[in-house]
Amino acid sequence: MTTHTLEVWGDLACFTRPEMKVERFSYPVITPSAARGIFDAIYWDGKREQQGRDSVIRPYFHWQITCIEVLEMPRYIALRRNEVKGRIPGTATLNKWLAGAEPQPLWADGDDETTGRTQRQTMALKNVRYRLTAKIIPKTTSTADWGKMNSQFQRRARAGKCFQQPYLGCREFPAFFEYIEDPDNNPVTRVPFDQHLGFMLYDVFDLSKEVVSEKDKPFISLFDAHVRHGVLDVPAFASDAVRKPGRAGHVA
Repeated sequence: MTTHTLEVWGDLACFTRPEMKVERFSYPVITPSAARGIFDAIYWDGKREQQGRDSVIRPYFHWQITCIEVLEMPRYIALRRNEVKGRIPGTATLNKWLAGAEPQPLWADGDDETTGRTQRQTMALKNVRYRLTAKIIPKTTSTADWGKMNSQFQRRARAGKCFQQPYLGCREFPAFFEYIEDPDNNPVTRVPFDQHLGFMLYDVFDLSKEVVSEKDKPFISLFDAHVRHGVLDVPAFASDAVRKPGRAGHVA
């Protein structure tokens, strides 16, 4: 099987527009990166290695989202939440703690600029449902295992298994999924939704990389998104339709 289809739904979702830095405002449709995260939560793997002091991962493949079908009309809901301004340290610090170093607490009720609580507005989506189609793109060293990787995902998705709870943009908004065996013979009613979304976030990682490090900087890519008759067609990451950071730091 060359492609896999999931039907995904949830009570709440928020696919934050990157230009909204303080108050979260969701796109009306799930982004390719959020859809990829759902497939990753079910099945993703790579070889972990140590290069000097750095820990790196050699992915066996990456998920390429090809189509997003909107099965419920986008409906917004305003939420106001108390959030913690600080964040837990990275993997390197956590490894030091595991090795015996004294952990440093995160002061949720601090009063400086980096700690404490803050109240933020979120414009989220409610009662969302999508049909997501994706395929496995193996790395150059794993092309011989393409069939095995497809079978592994299929077994896990059929049984409802996942390595972590899939979520819809924010971890507190869980996603539920069902594997669709034969999408061509299991038609769905798409919503009559047509909208030009402008430049939409494609992903925050360079999916073409053969080696991934925790020190890698965000790799923001965009594409011109059009929803036509409830369908968002997603171009391949390697195509010219996806705008990626250039060598001079500008979007190419």
